[in-house]
Amino acid sequence: MNNRILIDRLPFAAGVTALGAVCLAFHDFALQWQSAPDWFKALPFAVILNAVWLIATGIALLIPRLAFAGAVSATVLFGLWSLIFHGPLVAQQPAQVYLWLGVAEAGCLMAAGLALSANDNTRITLAARIIFGLCAVIFGLSHFVYAEVTAKMVPGWLPFPLAWAYLTGAGHLLAGLALVSGLRARLAAGMEAAMCAAFVILLHLPRLIAAPTNQVEWTMTCMALSITGAAWVIRSHIK
Repeated sequence: MNNRILIDRLPFAAGVTALGAVCLAFHDFALQWQSAPDWFKALPFAVILNAVWLIATGIALLIPRLAFAGAVSATVLFGLWSLIFHGPLVAQQPAQVYLWLGVAEAGCLMAAGLALSANDNTRITLAARIIFGLCAVIFGLSHFVYAEVTAKMVPGWLPFPLAWAYLTGAGHLLAGLALVSGLRARLAAGMEAAMCAAFVILLHLPRLIAAPTNQVEWTMTCMALSITGAAWVIRSHIK
């Protein structure tokens, strides 16, 4: 694994590892991002198993001999999050965009794992790109449907918060459509990664610093970092 490949997957691996550490520290699942049913949460060692799986996956992604296993692990783990944990909720209320958002947040991480496990298989890489693109479209739609909620998360020092909610929503939508269609897809994935990185730096880190013991802020920050890394992985796998 050369240095460039390592750098391309480092943000994703760091986000996944940190998310597992947060789950372990708070002895809990990843809150609404991992909406595990109560019966599953009640299983002995389920929380610890989930946390260790996340940590092991993130670390494996950075070790050459384990990188492929880490990629497959990420695909399976986040696929389970998206399809098993969030899928049934969407099936019950398919018109609720916020439920689709749960599928998309886990689904884009699954797409990154899929891309990393592709080994230059163009069909798998294409599937990963399209899946991530569809997830980005859902991100964008959520910004418009829940514009007022999104605006409240905009840092107070930025003027016109509602405009920022719509602008970032449009950014997600355009990036997603580009990735699905293949038109300027590499540029779109890079811009998506840059926008998500800005969310981490300008939105989530200040909130985390202000509330360093808050599980929600830790989870949100780690998810945002993971999504940023996932977008960068997709970019790196588009020729």
